[in-house]
Amino acid sequence: MKRKIIPRDISWLSFNGRVLQEAADESVPLRERIRFLGIFSNNLDEFFRVRVATLKRMIEFGAKGNMHLETGPQQILDEINTKVTEQQNEFNRIWNEILRELKKEKILLVNEKQLNREQQKFVLSYFHDEVRSNIVPLMIETMQAFPTLNDKSIYLACKLSKSDGSIPQKFALVSVPVTRLPRFVILPSSQQGQYIILLEDVIRFCLPQIFSFFGHDTFSSNIIKVTRDAEIDLDNDVSTSFIQKIERGVKNRKKGKPVRFIFDKDIDPALLTYLIKRLGLSVKDNIQSGGRIHNFKDFMNFPESVFQTKNPRKKPFIHPLLQNVNSVTNVILERDVLLNFPYHSFDSIIDLLREAAISPDVLSIKLTCYRLALQSKIINALTNAVRNGKQVTVVLELRARFDEEANLEWKEILEDAGVKVFIGIPNMKVHAKICLIKKKVNNHTFHYGFVSTGNLNEKTSSLYGDHCLLTSDRNIMADVNRMFSYLENQKNIQLLKDCQLLIPSPVAMRRQLMILIDKEIKAARDGKHSSIILKLNSLSDEKLIMKLYDAARAGVQIKMVIRGICCMYTENKKIRKKVNAISLVDEYLEHARVLIFHHDGKEKTFISSADWMVRNLDHRIEAAVPILDKNIQKELKDIINIQLNDNVKARILNNDLDNEYVNPRNTKKVRSQIEIYNYLLKKNYNSETGSN
Repeated sequence: MKRKIIPRDISWLSFNGRVLQEAADESVPLRERIRFLGIFSNNLDEFFRVRVATLKRMIEFGAKGNMHLETGPQQILDEINTKVTEQQNEFNRIWNEILRELKKEKILLVNEKQLNREQQKFVLSYFHDEVRSNIVPLMIETMQAFPTLNDKSIYLACKLSKSDGSIPQKFALVSVPVTRLPRFVILPSSQQGQYIILLEDVIRFCLPQIFSFFGHDTFSSNIIKVTRDAEIDLDNDVSTSFIQKIERGVKNRKKGKPVRFIFDKDIDPALLTYLIKRLGLSVKDNIQSGGRIHNFKDFMNFPESVFQTKNPRKKPFIHPLLQNVNSVTNVILERDVLLNFPYHSFDSIIDLLREAAISPDVLSIKLTCYRLALQSKIINALTNAVRNGKQVTVVLELRARFDEEANLEWKEILEDAGVKVFIGIPNMKVHAKICLIKKKVNNHTFHYGFVSTGNLNEKTSSLYGDHCLLTSDRNIMADVNRMFSYLENQKNIQLLKDCQLLIPSPVAMRRQLMILIDKEIKAARDGKHSSIILKLNSLSDEKLIMKLYDAARAGVQIKMVIRGICCMYTENKKIRKKVNAISLVDEYLEHARVLIFHHDGKEKTFISSADWMVRNLDHRIEAAVPILDKNIQKELKDIINIQLNDNVKARILNNDLDNEYVNPRNTKKVRSQIEIYNYLLKKNYNSETGSN
């Protein structure tokens, strides 16, 4: 039976294949190719922690997840394993090619057996000065309870022996301390080139220094790694606070069931058998052999200093309406401003909050936070606001996956500073990115703030493509106020339903999207022009996909830019107008969500925090905001059209998921991220010169 939609996990693997394509692209700078390999590896680890773990749970409990429709979880797992093996082989090929290219640039990654005498002295000294105090060898054969191997760590599995056989061989584990020390150790340079050794190879070289105490003189070691189920189970114990449940869940995650065990294919067979037995693994636990290097995610931070040329990444610039102004706030009180990250500087958001923190007229600041930067200027602004007598409220989502511990720490910091912190809603994540600032001048109260597609994170704002609407529109701010009122008391969901312009989930977004699509279908059937333009991270919701199928069959022109998961079959003989669907993977991660409906010539344009997935529409607090300013509407559409015309980094989202590049057909090459930067920079220049 033919599937109605593409299984989301298979579509996701196709997306990760596009990341791998970037690593394979010889036109991409070497440092970026290495970074894409790191991104691919990190993505795959998270995929196993979350998605593969979920499928295994479904099999264990005998359930078929409706997310996969007619396909059972075991069939999906089989397809995953086949695809992952293919991609891993391609990964290895690309890495070997990159190593050859690095060598041409006199950048050499060496192991413990390739060191010259000077390098050996350096490594030995580095080990004693920096490494030795950070490692604790585990003699696993003498341990009654096998140690819990951390999910994100790599271990050297060691075999110790005596060359004359006078003492029995032993097995040991050494955790490679990559959280405390750099993974990459730059060796003294020479005329031959720049040499780098990995931290695990420093330890390998110094194994005699670690284990000679036991009387052994022959050592072998190989990397192993365990990936664990990352789902946090929140039990229904009413006597346990939500905070305690999160803390306990994070702690228990470290002991999650293994979903994948990776080992160096050259490992001693007896040691491998021993480890598998002690870990309690079986064939169904994704036991995979690999190469010498694991946890390739660390290669996202491959040392920049070894490259002769500087990183060509362009710097963000201040939005033209906010340049050389005394107050960001005053501009927003006069007109809407759309920030387009990473092209526009995130400093404008920081400036807005800093102004609010010190303004004597500001009474309160309310903000939702999902993922924050490690050194967050947002938090600094909020704590300063409290010191200046402002009422500050933060809705902090403690269940932001893999940021739970960081957000628990932020909660403590904020509360210590006097910020009123709300920690989300049971069974529903708060994913909306909204801000409300209240100001009172001469007995007149003003509300202003923003609605964004991306996180309030200075670091990711320079890497992620997002949109943020700064506005003081009375009706939009009234809806933002309603959302905060609901988030603060969580009892009156009617507050969300009463929103007039903002479209919140879970109460209205799905229904409103259906209405908007139906209007386009009716127009098409009436012989009128109709169109839908979607920019999303993921499209996997079955009901909305079915509605898009109806629209395509009716003759609605559908254009889509979907970065990641796209479960919609875009090719069908019954479709009256070809669906134009592409994915963009380039230097910046395309994270924005934009929706444009023709709407009988009165275009409706929205930016949103929500993807078209069941979790976003039915199980999260999200917000889509209409763009009311005609100039901003045009700017957004121009940006989307530039992306739709990309013929350098665009891949066609077809039914075969083969990631075929869009064919330029002898036309001018359009690389959308460069073109958008130039488009926005030109607007910046025109505003400075006064031209139109």
